[in-house]
Amino acid sequence: MSAINIKNLTKSYGEHRGIENVSFSVEEGEIFGFIGPNGAGKSTTIRTLLALIHPTSGSAEIFGKDCIRQAPEIAKDVGYLPGESAYYDNMTVRELVRYAADLYGVKCDDKIKELSKRLNLDLSRKIADLSLGNKKKIGIVCALLHSPKLIILDEPTSGLDPLIQQEFFNILKEENKRGATIFFSSHVLSEVQKICDRVAILKEGKMIGVQKISELRANSHKKISVTATEIPAGYFNLDGISNYQQDGSTATFMFMGNIADVLAKLSVLNVRDLFIEEPALEEIFMHYYR
Repeated sequence: MSAINIKNLTKSYGEHRGIENVSFSVEEGEIFGFIGPNGAGKSTTIRTLLALIHPTSGSAEIFGKDCIRQAPEIAKDVGYLPGESAYYDNMTVRELVRYAADLYGVKCDDKIKELSKRLNLDLSRKIADLSLGNKKKIGIVCALLHSPKLIILDEPTSGLDPLIQQEFFNILKEENKRGATIFFSSHVLSEVQKICDRVAILKEGKMIGVQKISELRANSHKKISVTATEIPAGYFNLDGISNYQQDGSTATFMFMGNIADVLAKLSVLNVRDLFIEEPALEEIFMHYYR
């Protein structure tokens, strides 16, 4: 059985973009990525899955149950971390996470203690005094404390420092090993590549496709910017280069292929500055999926 099965899901907001005919499925036990630029419709899809909003047409199921008609039955098996959270400022962290545990009807003090320790979250502090990153940690603990069968994460790493991000990924891998299915929505491609098996790609409310991460890596572009004493015109005449721009002694371009070919060219130049980075998702969409 699929953990998530979405068929022709559409949500219209009049003139404003929602989602249109979105279809894909997530297998049980999978770590599944859901990517697209901000505003692509990722959160709308998730909110429809969770029956926070109702679709205009189409259907969605979680563990074979209809997401709208059987939402209360589904909720006990799902942990959800929204992209943005609002909490009761006068509560302490401990009071809030215990309140969340009570909603699920579970006693999980050991799990709360373990997660808060690993995420470096002080349970005694008042929520009003916390940074954005610490509030995100509360959301993570609340999403995981009842050991759900399905974990739905919407932009989960925003506000987390790199060390906590890495520990969070370790926790997710352990939850997955336990048997949990993970649905990871992000606009940061490198995050999805670190942890996911497959990925669905959304652009302007429509599905572009579903790919294995291995396929995505094989087709991956690099964004390169080089400044040298001199770069002759037409110097980077390599296959796989696109969006080439040169301003005096600085050249910027996208490259897909064997990076050694570019490095061989660079080795001849008197390079002053060099950036090789992963392009933003918006740039990837521009060049991969015209």
